[in-house]
Amino acid sequence: MVHMTDAEFDKSMTYFTEVHLDKGDVYIAQGKVCRQVAYILKGLLRTYYLNDRAEETTSCFCKENNFTTAFKSFVTQQPSDVSIQAMEASVLLVIDYEKLQELYQSIPVWQAISRAALEREYIVVEQYAALLNNESAKEKYTRLIAENPSILHKASVEDIASYLGVTRRTLSRIRKELSHNN
Repeated sequence: MVHMTDAEFDKSMTYFTEVHLDKGDVYIAQGKVCRQVAYILKGLLRTYYLNDRAEETTSCFCKENNFTTAFKSFVTQQPSDVSIQAMEASVLLVIDYEKLQELYQSIPVWQAISRAALEREYIVVEQYAALLNNESAKEKYTRLIAENPSILHKASVEDIASYLGVTRRTLSRIRKELSHNN
């Protein structure tokens, strides 16, 4: 994304802490203020919220080599509307809000890195909204297969269905139909 010297990289790493999560561990809890941003070195996390029927709705699968946080809560320092949970054993590099502000001042290239990461994340969110609104259930699922096949082996059927905005029953029907076509 952005060029960083070895010296800048080495100095940057002093601002981060390595965190290990077991499968099922909650990294950020809904209702709590998010005070950290994490870079996922290894593993898979999911972002979810409770809908108006108190059901978990998955809104994002967070993969290796990407940043994750409850962005609105992190920026505003208000309670989070979402939770982030490890779907498998995961290793994160974590930086808290205050240290990130120090990092921006100490190593200005991080301002460009953050901007690039935010721009990329905005595009992902916009694509996800378009997917939910403009594609059939079958198209959503086949897109997930094409773009993120590893999620199919790591996420539960419930999580995948809620991410696609369909019922578990609809997802099962689509999977059955696609397996018959192959």
